[in-house]
Amino acid sequence: MNNVNNIYCVGRNYAAHAKELQNEVPTSPMLFSKPTHALVEAAGQKVSLPGNRGSIHFETEIVIRIGKPYEQGIKVEDIIDSFTIGIDFTLRDVQSELKKKGHPWLLAKGFPNSAIVSKFIPFPGIEEIKKVDFSLIKNEEKVQRGNIKNMLFDLQTIIDFTALNFGLGEGDLIYTGTPEGVDPVNDNDHLTLLWGNSILGECFIKFD
Repeated sequence: MNNVNNIYCVGRNYAAHAKELQNEVPTSPMLFSKPTHALVEAAGQKVSLPGNRGSIHFETEIVIRIGKPYEQGIKVEDIIDSFTIGIDFTLRDVQSELKKKGHPWLLAKGFPNSAIVSKFIPFPGIEEIKKVDFSLIKNEEKVQRGNIKNMLFDLQTIIDFTALNFGLGEGDLIYTGTPEGVDPVNDNDHLTLLWGNSILGECFIKFD
């Protein structure tokens, strides 16, 4: 995995997911970030997660990698060099308490190993990527499935918005949002990340 500078994430980018958590559907991209310490590649190993901080939900997403510095007017195909399937792990009970207090989500989103990625593959372009679904299999059961054509904010909008507000350069990653179907993970769960029928990564959950 190449050097990663920043990890940006888009919240509530699929209407059905926002509704399943009883959240309002946003009218502009909702962004948050994760520290680079959160990043880990799913390469068949055990991934340690905190087992004493309440429910941990998986959120399966397309993750794009920025291949060059952003310039105004640059197109998706010219700035994304690769993509993969990832998981944005969320301490859901912690997040619920933070929301009640109006606090940022970082404690619920930024813990070590909370940003799973699988093997990056070349970005084929917008129209080609819309032809394939991504999915998560948990213990031999398909639990999430999505397609970027169902996103509220498309990749161009996400890239432009992120660059305008935070800057965007080579090596930055963007988690583009999760579809409906999020649910808790448990100790010893086996997670498999698929692009179409191709396995890009897998791991086992280990609660500490």
